[in-house]
Amino acid sequence: MDMRIGQGFDVHKFAPERDLILCGVKVPCEYGLLGHSDADVAIHAVMDALLGAVASGDIGMHFPDSAAEYKDADSMKLFRHVLDLPELAAYRVMNCDVTIIAQKPKLAPFREAMRERIAAVAGWDIDRVSVKFTTTEKLGFTGRGEGIAASAVVLLWRE
Repeated sequence: MDMRIGQGFDVHKFAPERDLILCGVKVPCEYGLLGHSDADVAIHAVMDALLGAVASGDIGMHFPDSAAEYKDADSMKLFRHVLDLPELAAYRVMNCDVTIIAQKPKLAPFREAMRERIAAVAGWDIDRVSVKFTTTEKLGFTGRGEGIAASAVVLLWRE
């Protein structure tokens, strides 16, 4: 039996005139996140967790921000690409746990849509996907409302 744990973390600052996309879900907000792609900080953390679990680098290696083809890319398509990597083919995802760290906006109303979107794109049972939210009690860049951070952990298994 082979079990692997992967951990991912990502940060993006807020930017005007951008959509706020988290776990593939558009969250109504007057600002979005700045990034080369759609800046889905949460799914970026999930992708890094998956890549880390199989020692396959990080999303910057796979989708460099210097590559024009990833400009404004849909991160859920990039997620699908990561899931299709040969290194992951032998593994089953036991669970995926995502924490989104943001002082604003309020995200709890979008929890189930986020879980459903991750599960649907990945082909995982929804009971294997957890999405949680926390603030930093107004401390640091997230507490000042300057951006959003996300952390993710995955457990992979194969016989």
